[in-house]
Amino acid sequence: MKVRNLAMFAAGMVFLAFTSLAQIATIEGNVKGVDGKPVQGVVVKITRTDIKGEYPTKTDKKGHYIYMGVPFGGTFNVAIFIDGKQVDVVNGVRTTGDMKPVDFDLKASQKDNTAKNAEFQKAIETGQMSKELERSLTPEQKAQMEKEIKDKSEKLKKRNELNDSFNAGMAAKEAKQWDQAVAAFTKSSELDPTQQAVWAQLGESYTRLAETKTGPEFDTNIQKALDAYAKAIELKPEDPASHNNYALALAKAKKFPEMQAELKKAADLDPGNGGKYYYNLGALLVNSNQAEAAGEAFKKAIELTPTYADAYYQYGVTLVGKAQIGSDGKVTPVPGTVEAFQKYLELQPNGPFAQSSKEMLTTLGSSVQTQFQNPNAKKSTTTKKK
Repeated sequence: MKVRNLAMFAAGMVFLAFTSLAQIATIEGNVKGVDGKPVQGVVVKITRTDIKGEYPTKTDKKGHYIYMGVPFGGTFNVAIFIDGKQVDVVNGVRTTGDMKPVDFDLKASQKDNTAKNAEFQKAIETGQMSKELERSLTPEQKAQMEKEIKDKSEKLKKRNELNDSFNAGMAAKEAKQWDQAVAAFTKSSELDPTQQAVWAQLGESYTRLAETKTGPEFDTNIQKALDAYAKAIELKPEDPASHNNYALALAKAKKFPEMQAELKKAADLDPGNGGKYYYNLGALLVNSNQAEAAGEAFKKAIELTPTYADAYYQYGVTLVGKAQIGSDGKVTPVPGTVEAFQKYLELQPNGPFAQSSKEMLTTLGSSVQTQFQNPNAKKSTTTKKK
């Protein structure tokens, strides 16, 4: 009786031992490359999603992978990696009694990824994910997508604010409301400090605002203009217009050595317009009652652009101020004065300063040709009557 009871007890122990074993399953499949051939050495990561667990394996030379011993009844994501990068994934694999292979066809998945990327981009642009796309994403992918959508939304909002403030600045400039222009462009520079055009417009607005001020207020605003232009040049050092505008602001601040250096940079970067840059400087200096410096600027404009008619006229005007008037009332011009007006008439015989040039020459006691021929005009030929 004791033996029988012992045998029954032993049998019960065996039964209990077998019932305590957990059920396990196998996940396997094949990986084919874009050429349709098996791919060896592909890293396969099997990740359980309902309970934490990872089960890595690799494909053999036939492109086959297998992992025996994953928990039965679990939910898994099966991902494949090539050169450390995930190239495909199958989500929501359930381990059941009738497991089917989890295969990967990289050629087909490449097409799927193209379509999915288009969906990704659409979701980012619209700020909304489709239900189908959302279901196809892992929690990590979904989190990344939501982050990108949020970042895109914030960038779009910031870009719209930037456009609005910049347009407001341009409108204020057009209306010559320099205080408002400065405020708008300052806001633009804070929204995006990398926009060269914003700093250039801010520099011009501060310059114009400075022109309406005197004393310390002028000094403060012109310095802010210089700072803005310096930032514009830092962002785009090869822009000749920025160097030119910076130079003009430096001239207003009476920083002439720095001004000359910036004008030289502008002319070096844009030789074809070098004369124009110095002409504009000359005009600015004339308006600032700095005739001597203006004359040098017009002279430089002529050197860079020998056919610049207006530069000859303005240069002549600055030289007229140096003429000597004798006791007999006779005007003695300094060398180059007469030649400047004559050159203007040669280049622009019917130009806006033609009449003024003739009157200047008459006043200076120089004969004036009754007709000037534009050297660029075609010469006409006459035929004598026989």
